[in-house]
Amino acid sequence: MNWGWPFAGMRRESKAAAPLIALSQLGVAAWGGRDAASLTQDGYLCNAVAYRCVRMVAEAAASVPLVTGHEAAAKLLRAPAPDMAGASFLEGVYTQLQLAGNAFVEAVQIDGRDGIAALFALRPDSVRPVTDARGWVEAWAVRERRGERLIRREDTGWSPVLHLKLFNPADDVMGLPPLGAARRALDLHNASADWAKALIDNSAKPSGALVYGGGGRLPDEQFETLKSELEAHYSGAANAGRPLLLEGGLEWQPMSLSPAEMDFQEARNAAAREIALALGVPPMLLGIPGDNTYSNYREANLAFWRMSVLPLAEKMAAALSLWLDEPLAGDVEVRCDVDRVPALSVERDALWARLEGAGFATVDEKRAIAGLGT
Repeated sequence: MNWGWPFAGMRRESKAAAPLIALSQLGVAAWGGRDAASLTQDGYLCNAVAYRCVRMVAEAAASVPLVTGHEAAAKLLRAPAPDMAGASFLEGVYTQLQLAGNAFVEAVQIDGRDGIAALFALRPDSVRPVTDARGWVEAWAVRERRGERLIRREDTGWSPVLHLKLFNPADDVMGLPPLGAARRALDLHNASADWAKALIDNSAKPSGALVYGGGGRLPDEQFETLKSELEAHYSGAANAGRPLLLEGGLEWQPMSLSPAEMDFQEARNAAAREIALALGVPPMLLGIPGDNTYSNYREANLAFWRMSVLPLAEKMAAALSLWLDEPLAGDVEVRCDVDRVPALSVERDALWARLEGAGFATVDEKRAIAGLGT
């Protein structure tokens, strides 16, 4: 039955609907790995802030003299290996300790001779622990060009490998690298540098849109031709600022970015500060604008030596003292000669001034306070 709808005979007008754009939520952020190889590649090799911080700590700690009264130990500290100075050896060990959270020193012994012939630093990524059923390290496996070699403990329990590590609450054997805690700040700093480089390659301008005003769709042949011309003649840093010739009803519509989106410098500075703090370097020593005045720099430099450099050097001295006792057959005591550190001269001058003004103290008491003995 035909009910005779009043609009049944009217023809519907066909309209071309505008294309729909689906907006989705931001995906989960992708962070880099926390292993030693990833931190070395993304931090020390590709990030100027992390590189400079690691170098500052390692070079400063290696400049702290390690002294001992044991003749054989003093010879090892002066020249750990042939053609290697003690400062260069220590700098490498301190660098590995900061990048990987672990540092390994192997003592080379010659059959038929007592003592230690040389000390060599092993790469942390080539060393893995071999543990027993209780989790105690009974040997170290060192990866070489052809297979592995095991360095086992001697019958007395002494190990030819000295393992230095930074405390890791999640692992009983291996240490925690400082850059691992600053991994997110490291990724933010690197990502902002990549973003700025991509923007510069695009003539420091954001992208835009080609609007076709002819109605309907652009013919496929014309679309492919336009796409190839844009990629070949108008993309990249070499073509920055080149005028774009459009025809056939095409119009270029640039897309602008807000000043807040363009301001990545403060985010980079904040990430640089976090990287520096994780490595124990006061941020004002990096020369970030607004952080370094003369008085702040002097105080920050003193704090850097007292809170970062000296604890690392004293950690090395204490480990060598315990480790060298058995192979050198003596009571080896290695200590840091703080009096020969130029950066701490301000503290020494203040100490001498206080001792000179202490008229109630005897000469022997003043020498004991200064650490010179009687």
